Amino acid sequence: MNKGEDDDLWVPLRPFLGANVRDRHDVRREAQIAEHVTRHREHGGRPGRRARGLELADIVTAAVTVADAEGTDAISMRRIARELTVGTMSLYWYVESKDELLQLMLEKVQAEAEAPEPSGEWRADLRGYARNVRTALLQHPWAIDFLGVGPPSGPNDASNAERLIAALDGIGLDPRTTMQVLMTVGTYVMGAALREIQEIRWQRAAAEATASMTEAEIVEFEAEFSRRLHDSGRYPHIAKILDAGIDPDAPETRNERFEFGLNCVLDGIAARLRC
Repeated sequence: MNKGEDDDLWVPLRPFLGANVRDRHDVRREAQIAEHVTRHREHGGRPGRRARGLELADIVTAAVTVADAEGTDAISMRRIARELTVGTMSLYWYVESKDELLQLMLEKVQAEAEAPEPSGEWRADLRGYARNVRTALLQHPWAIDFLGVGPPSGPNDASNAERLIAALDGIGLDPRTTMQVLMTVGTYVMGAALREIQEIRWQRAAAEATASMTEAEIVEFEAEFSRRLHDSGRYPHIAKILDAGIDPDAPETRNERFEFGLNCVLDGIAARLRC
């Protein structure tokens, strides 16, 4: 991973990714360190011996790995330096601040959520992108707090937006309708992914809560809930779903549920646009 020629294009967006909610002292301290490193570099200085073989991609990968496991609250320059067994100052030779690091982390996720090259089949193109975004968000659930709103956050995000707009370019839509279509699909994907992330977290918590119970005790617990619901007589439609053996949160049905919803969205857009 290398910094591109148009890096300056994205610099003004960094405050919106985190600096505005971070401690001002931390932000000011980062700026001072970055300025010190810049002066040192201009006078021929080099990073410490242990950091000389470090690559920007190593730093970003380490940060994404930490965020995947613990969320972005765990991200700090000190923590990532510790993961890479280098001094904290060494990171500033490659990344100016935590906000730049977050931007680069999001770029990595956007690369995984790549929009396909326009094929002339707008539904296939939007479907491919929707699937890629869902996969990336399930792999990196922290990213859902940052993606899907505002201007493009970096070159990969901008490239995806460019391809998606181009995918709709040949069906005669005005710019406003084009963006409404893309926002509709994006809203569905973000909502579906968020629900899956919440399901996964709930099921993990439920597994921890029942870890001391036997299988028979768990079965009896669920049966008791079902009996109480039926006996109350107040929820006949929910009872019907339970009697049919349907678990709306079943992990094995996630793909099916996602595709059903995506088909409904794409079918609805096609019917609305008559294309």
